[in-house]
Amino acid sequence: MPIPFSDADSEAGEDLGSAGFLKLQYTSGNTCCLGALFVVSARGEPLEFGYNRARVPQPHLWRQADLRRYTQRRLTTSLLSVCSHLPWLIVCLASEVSPELFGQDLRVELPVVRVDDTVGCSRSVDTQTGEVFEEPVQVTTQAAAADTDSAARRLLEHLSVHGLLLEPFERAALGLVEVYGPHPCDSTV
Repeated sequence: MPIPFSDADSEAGEDLGSAGFLKLQYTSGNTCCLGALFVVSARGEPLEFGYNRARVPQPHLWRQADLRRYTQRRLTTSLLSVCSHLPWLIVCLASEVSPELFGQDLRVELPVVRVDDTVGCSRSVDTQTGEVFEEPVQVTTQAAAADTDSAARRLLEHLSVHGLLLEPFERAALGLVEVYGPHPCDSTV
């Protein structure tokens, strides 16, 4: 006879959807920018990992701010165009993604959350496991994610409580190293 059980998430009666974590990082020397869109479930389970890179076009001809904006836009559009999962929100790091990317350059039809990982962190402890989570204090959202009744807001709060606002960026960075290796601008992937 099987042991009776129930899934805690299904007991809550709520599907919290998925979140896409946009990771953008420049290589040393700023010769290219690597990008990943890592989509995870509300539990942090990987659903999709899209990646690409953009070589920086003749940096000496560009103003630095324009070059960064161009590279971010080009790389982000390539990642969004190949994503097969539709996340309920996109999360990015304020230190990597300029506010203009989703404010002026691109318009997406889902909430975007910029997490400031440079300010102090708050700590929370899972009382059942004793695991300590550190989460950023400052989160900036678009109006759609700020609505307290929205599905995206519930997902954002769930990710925050479970230590999943920053951790997926670490996995995305590891994925980029796995794909491109130690010299990403030289590889043919």
